[in-house]
Amino acid sequence: MIPLANPKVQVDSQREEILEAIAKVFDKCQFIMGENVPVVEEKYANHCGAKYGIGVNSGTDALVIALTACGVDSGDEVITVPYTFVATTEAVLIRGAKPVFVDVDPVTFNMDTSQIESKITEKTKAILPVHLYGQCYNTEEVNRIAKKYGLKVIADSAQALGAKRNGKGIGETADVAGISFFPTKNLGCCGDGGLIITNDEKIADKAKYLRFHGMAPGSYYYNHVGYNSRLDEIQAAVLNVKFPNLDKWNTKRRENAAFYLDKFKDLPIELPIAEECNYHIYHQFTIKYNKRDELKSKLAEKGVGSAIYYPYPLHLQPAYDFLNYKENDFPITERICKQVLSLPIFPELSEEDRNTVATSVIESIQELEA
Repeated sequence: MIPLANPKVQVDSQREEILEAIAKVFDKCQFIMGENVPVVEEKYANHCGAKYGIGVNSGTDALVIALTACGVDSGDEVITVPYTFVATTEAVLIRGAKPVFVDVDPVTFNMDTSQIESKITEKTKAILPVHLYGQCYNTEEVNRIAKKYGLKVIADSAQALGAKRNGKGIGETADVAGISFFPTKNLGCCGDGGLIITNDEKIADKAKYLRFHGMAPGSYYYNHVGYNSRLDEIQAAVLNVKFPNLDKWNTKRRENAAFYLDKFKDLPIELPIAEECNYHIYHQFTIKYNKRDELKSKLAEKGVGSAIYYPYPLHLQPAYDFLNYKENDFPITERICKQVLSLPIFPELSEEDRNTVATSVIESIQELEA
């Protein structure tokens, strides 16, 4: 079976270095906020074009704390999208704010920026777009609108570590961004982990307080009501071992994507399209096909893993009934959820397995279209 993702292969390729780094943490027994955390914060932030990095315990908390640091509070509204992982909306609601949805673009899967201004009210505090699947959203237009109305831009960059737009990293194109180090991300740790990145010193300072119960470092003086959300030292050690390979792994994902795009170009499916100004790092390679469920089943029979990201739009999820959205409110999102299927694209995919995936997709679609 060729899995959708295979973090074990990546870990095995650096097993000795990872175990050595973890052993050093045990030798020093400084498990919280040790020497590895600030190294992660500096390296990864700089790589994304940001001055400041704040390590936290997950990509979800990165968004929650970013929202808090930007002053988003109870009663505020945050404009975001219903086609994303639940953490995007969840973070807004944890702050007591209301997510206000706009639909997504059918080609890029990212926020349809033409719908933003019609959703802005006197309660709107921020825009929370998503760099979905590793492709940057229209940062220029989002920033133009945010500046016009005095709003903060908080980017969900969980899937976009290493992505760029017009040569700018994800840390340069928003007031603040949240990154995830979940094990199956383009670069993941061996558990949960996250990072807040920003070029705003005030946001960075507040985020540092917030992740540690709102306490000024070493003082037991609490400036804010905060969280217990620190990047674990062991996970930071793993991330530091992996960091030198980030660009290489992203390049390999792009090579795999180019291979698929060539092989599938004549099939009756919609392929992912990278905007020319974007450096797409393909966290997922996601196609659209009207017989998606049947294709998924056929691929499984042929030993090829796939996944649906995401099968149900957030505005129709039972947990969010109280937002009072209904079917057909966001038709593009609802249609996409019935069509999308993500294929294996992880960087360790062998040439043989990549060929098997391509052949299996082609044969399965030919069978379905016969």
